[in-house]
Amino acid sequence: MSILTRTSVMEAIIKVWFDEGRIFILTDQDNTYSRPLEAFPLLLDATDEQRAKYEIGLDGDDLHWDDIDEDIHISSFFETAEPNMDNPVAAVFHRFPQLNVSEVARTMGINKSLLSRYIYGIKKPSQQRVDQIMNTIREIGQQMASI
Repeated sequence: MSILTRTSVMEAIIKVWFDEGRIFILTDQDNTYSRPLEAFPLLLDATDEQRAKYEIGLDGDDLHWDDIDEDIHISSFFETAEPNMDNPVAAVFHRFPQLNVSEVARTMGINKSLLSRYIYGIKKPSQQRVDQIMNTIREIGQQMASI
């Protein structure tokens, strides 16, 4: 797989496919790029049928899934970092798999996709955000304990 630098000419996406938990693209310069689905939580949660309903943008530099309201620019495939689930947010969601990511995000007032990116280590939350996530989960637990 090639790595595109910022000084390179922008390639255009001509084909998209999914395999073994990853999304792949083929470009007009015959390069193949791949990212784990964890990098795109909406695609990770989507069905195979939803994933198959994508559109390549007019310039060939972006993808859009209308059914799940997801947009991905080709530059997202040039990131070299892979998900790192060795973080405190991932640890709590792994320890308590019954936690619903959507509901925790809704309770916090943030987007589910953002919380998923924290969980999968795609995006690193500040310590203040980690504290907010943990406090929200504790509050949910206290509410459940009062039943």
